[in-house]
Amino acid sequence: MADINRNYLDLQGSYLFSAIAKKVREYSETHDSRRIIRLGIGDVTLPLCHAVTEALHKAVDEMGNAATFRGYAPDLGYDFLRNAIAENDFKARGCDISADEIFVSDGAKSDSGNIQEIFGPDNIVAVCDPVYPVYVDSNIMAGRHGKYNDATGTFSRFVYLPCDAGNGFCPDLPKEKADIIYLCYPNNPTGAAITKAELKKWVDYANSTGAVIIYDAAYEAYITEEGIPHTIYEIEGARECAIELHSFSKNAGFTGLRLGYTVVPKDLKRGGTELRSLWARRHGTKYNGAPYIVQRAGEAVYSPEGKRQVAEQVAFYLNNAKYIRGNLEAAGFTVYGGVNSPYIWLKTPGNLSSWEFFDELLSKAQIVGTPGSGFGAHGEGYFRLTAFGKYEDAVEAVSRIKETAF
Repeated sequence: MADINRNYLDLQGSYLFSAIAKKVREYSETHDSRRIIRLGIGDVTLPLCHAVTEALHKAVDEMGNAATFRGYAPDLGYDFLRNAIAENDFKARGCDISADEIFVSDGAKSDSGNIQEIFGPDNIVAVCDPVYPVYVDSNIMAGRHGKYNDATGTFSRFVYLPCDAGNGFCPDLPKEKADIIYLCYPNNPTGAAITKAELKKWVDYANSTGAVIIYDAAYEAYITEEGIPHTIYEIEGARECAIELHSFSKNAGFTGLRLGYTVVPKDLKRGGTELRSLWARRHGTKYNGAPYIVQRAGEAVYSPEGKRQVAEQVAFYLNNAKYIRGNLEAAGFTVYGGVNSPYIWLKTPGNLSSWEFFDELLSKAQIVGTPGSGFGAHGEGYFRLTAFGKYEDAVEAVSRIKETAF
């Protein structure tokens, strides 16, 4: 009889956003109330910019012509896109990253879940707390987690790095052994950013201990302040210790197209082996490459028109974030994020737990957000709102929250 992967049984409940969707669906089925405003899942709402749709149309026409038809994409990505990424995202910032160190995929979420496959089962994993759930869940699925402690809500083989208002939601270096370290900045869910000086401490730590940093830079387009790195490779020594994940979803609105990439430098070696060669082997075996038309759309993001149009969309969402943060602060809420990030991280009012505030916000104001406890124990007492909606919805949501007694 076939046996199952019993590590899946150690996962805690359903995936966070699936649980939220279920609650909202059940509420909608039993309540005839005003329109629900969704500020929970970080899904964009603006349509694709003109430069991108124009590239898509052109690529579709190419696929309908025998002379320009493309079949399977190169498993590591087309050169035209990898070269554009290398030039614009790295060389333009003074970072030594070449096209053959870039692996094109269908998104940062897939890569953040799959990257752990190139590491051995006995590695100790360090994650920020609160944390994007995929980092934890994918390592549990691989059996890299140990026993669960009901009292603390933690696994014995994870190192949890508390992120709270006291440390500016940027963790201290681990005191315990840590082999694989996940960092996401600008951060999901807290909206915090990390300075170059703080990130240099992590790079130095990883190089001194042999750890590997998995750096999720999915929200780098939202950085507005000086001194905040857009990529970990702005930090000296990062080529020897860091893998970086990127997404086209949040900057260019590709949540429905699906496109991202991962950088694995040739200088990153462990056990005498290039990690780049391992990721290339995994990529080639399990992935058939992102579609040609989508990669052409990604290339268009780096055109002069694409850069300008994408920047306008990012500015639109940042304006939403500024409005939500500023008005909630004025209403007496304690609020973080929303400056270098599309996420607003607020303290729940009174003594409400994260899920209690979720229920109150849904039932009293018909607004959906994300309970902080869904991101980890140190997310309890906090709540995440996104700025990815329409401006009118941001205004209406703030108005409803201010009118509601909690």
